[in-house]
Amino acid sequence: MNLTSENILFIGSILLFLSILAGKTSYKFGVPTLILFLGIGMLAGTDGMGIEFDNPSIAQFIGIVSLNFILFSGGLDTSWKSIKPVLWQGISLSTVGVLITAVSLGLFFWQISDFSVYEALLLGAIVSSTDAAAVFSILRSKSLALKYKLRSVLELESGSNDPMAYVLTIAFLGLVMQPETSFTSLILLFIQQMSIGALLGLAFGWLSRQTINRINLGFDGLYPVLVISMMFTTFSFTDILGGNGFLAVYLCAVYLGNHDFIHKKTILKIYDGMAWLMQIVLFLTLGLLVNPSEVIPLAGLGLAASLFLIFVSRPLGVFISMLPFRMKNRRRSYISWVGLRGAVPIVFATYPLIAGIEKANIIFNVVFFISVTSVLIQGTTLSKVAAWFKVALPEKAKPVSPLDSFLKETPKTAMVEIHVPEENPIVGEKILDLGFPQNAIIAMIKRDKNYLTPNSTTKILANDTLIVLAETYEHLKNVYEVLTIPFPDFEDDH
Repeated sequence: MNLTSENILFIGSILLFLSILAGKTSYKFGVPTLILFLGIGMLAGTDGMGIEFDNPSIAQFIGIVSLNFILFSGGLDTSWKSIKPVLWQGISLSTVGVLITAVSLGLFFWQISDFSVYEALLLGAIVSSTDAAAVFSILRSKSLALKYKLRSVLELESGSNDPMAYVLTIAFLGLVMQPETSFTSLILLFIQQMSIGALLGLAFGWLSRQTINRINLGFDGLYPVLVISMMFTTFSFTDILGGNGFLAVYLCAVYLGNHDFIHKKTILKIYDGMAWLMQIVLFLTLGLLVNPSEVIPLAGLGLAASLFLIFVSRPLGVFISMLPFRMKNRRRSYISWVGLRGAVPIVFATYPLIAGIEKANIIFNVVFFISVTSVLIQGTTLSKVAAWFKVALPEKAKPVSPLDSFLKETPKTAMVEIHVPEENPIVGEKILDLGFPQNAIIAMIKRDKNYLTPNSTTKILANDTLIVLAETYEHLKNVYEVLTIPFPDFEDDH
């Protein structure tokens, strides 16, 4: 069956609906949703229902768009407070760890196959990074809470190591096509990609916040569209200037997520949903691109590479990159186990296909096999392995992620009315600019005997009475500090 303009929406909507149903029930059987999405795509493909899709360029484009949303959503949910203590650990894993993983797996594959050393290193580079979509979705859907800030390390690594894998993929692909390329030029390429990507990512994060807060669009529904446009501008402009667009998008979102901006709650909700949609679309597309009849003959080679990656290359990269940091081996071992590969390596594997190198099809199918086995073996055992290594938190001690705490509609247990005197310095300020605590909200404002429902752009006026809801009375202290009003004694009344 060929995809046409007449049937693509119908077929796409059916596949999307089936994927959502599969995702809802899959974890009852311990199967990660990502595998279900891939499986549905494969069943609908050439070897299944007969939908013919053999266009790596379109798959790559869908992959890049999807990764933008996935990384941006992950960045919005990344709390600077939580990643700051583990920042250098994450950077080391995302650079040194990825390099060691790529080289060690590449050299192993060179020994067991008829690949040249550069072709084997290219394959190693393609699967060298952990997959943000896989790590984010599996950790969060399992509500897995970890000790020692391990979750922050893992999410920071998975959100920031794709740029390194991308640079290595482009570098080794260049060596396969032009073996005379100097290593000096590759090092310069790496420095250029990372430095420009980091600088422009933070710059666009600041610019995006200023744009969102200062522009008056008139319609609330346009603000999420504005954020999407800023996201793609960040990626494309960085790429045009020779930087790494994936790193820029992630850092832009991290900056935004850790600052207040208009309609933040709505935008976080939309991006959470868009990230799931993009994961489904991405995995369905890649499933359609894969033909099981081409993967099965390479199962032996793929399994050897996958097991070496899981049990040798990934642990080697983690243990060496973590040497400068004081960390017990069981923590390093668990970080090694959460080396999930997913859609990102498969997207990167389309680059050799488009370049038309000799071993491109073999690389693509082996990478697909590695990704599937990684999610099946590691993704289904994260909770059990966390218990084995004694790094899992008890159920009652599980912390709530920044996104969960922001989005979750938990009832507040403390309510107060706060009068704003005329001489208060917050008079004339927007709620957005107050730095209001996330565990409290201004539910209503009483102004001239009228009750207003405020939003982030509402200005505080003299003699306003703010009706504030907070999770506990202890949290109200932060509210009074922000409002520069002395904290009253509630003990007698509560």
